[in-house]
Amino acid sequence: MTGPTITEMAPAKINLALHVTGRRDDGFHLLESIVTFTELGDRLQFCAAKQDEFELSGRFSRLLSAEPSAGNLVLRARDLLRQFVIGSGQTAPPAKIHLEKNLPIASGIGGGSADAAAALRGLMRLWQADVPEKELEALALKLGADVPMCLASRPLLAKGIGEEITPLSTMPGFAIVLANPLTGVSTPEIFRQLQKRDNPPIGVIDGLRTEADWIATIAALRNDLEPPARALLPAIADISSLLANQNPSFVRMSGSGATCFGIFSSMTAAQAAAKALLKARPDWYFQATRSIQGFLP
Repeated sequence: MTGPTITEMAPAKINLALHVTGRRDDGFHLLESIVTFTELGDRLQFCAAKQDEFELSGRFSRLLSAEPSAGNLVLRARDLLRQFVIGSGQTAPPAKIHLEKNLPIASGIGGGSADAAAALRGLMRLWQADVPEKELEALALKLGADVPMCLASRPLLAKGIGEEITPLSTMPGFAIVLANPLTGVSTPEIFRQLQKRDNPPIGVIDGLRTEADWIATIAALRNDLEPPARALLPAIADISSLLANQNPSFVRMSGSGATCFGIFSSMTAAQAAAKALLKARPDWYFQATRSIQGFLP
């Protein structure tokens, strides 16, 4: 890239718990989810250019298309933000965007949504655009239900279809191993296979302070999408068992899968587990990382 370059990270999103509590008249499911983000993620870079450009690199870049017609969320975010910025009397000149795709595709950890959110943040900085917070959140929601929470990229409780966000400032950082069998599973089909759509909500989680309290509370919750996902893709059960054999505090699937995660007592333990798992299944994805700690606004 030429000229000043702006970098934005797109952290992996982890649904520590996900309860399906209902369904709206328009078919969208109502959810409650405890969400955190990790130090691991995709990376986007932005700089001024003579014409719009989009480049891809990274381990999983071959699975994406840089063509606008492919509907890449980064390009959709660029176009949607530009439309608003120009419509509000500001300028949004051509930009070169480089996406380093480090996270598995369509894996339940918000990769595309995180990339779109990072594109909004990065382009606002590049264009020095003034976008009111409510307008930015509305743009994010147009891109997808997970994009508003990825825009925040901090520990939070999400409700509604994902757009009702409450920060969780006391959540500690966790040592985590992400595990994915590198096989896709259909999110719409998982929702179709749900046996129950009015499950109990997460409940009150105020007052949690210590890591032990958080882990005990989260471990007692669930991911309502995991049973149908396991039925559709047995590899999810296999990879969960492998994770469980490494003695984490607990194991769960994130989002609609197929990524599962284990929370460990330390980064040393997480790194050792990821190394052992990768040795056992080098054809699968295992990565140790740490989740982002909550912070006061």
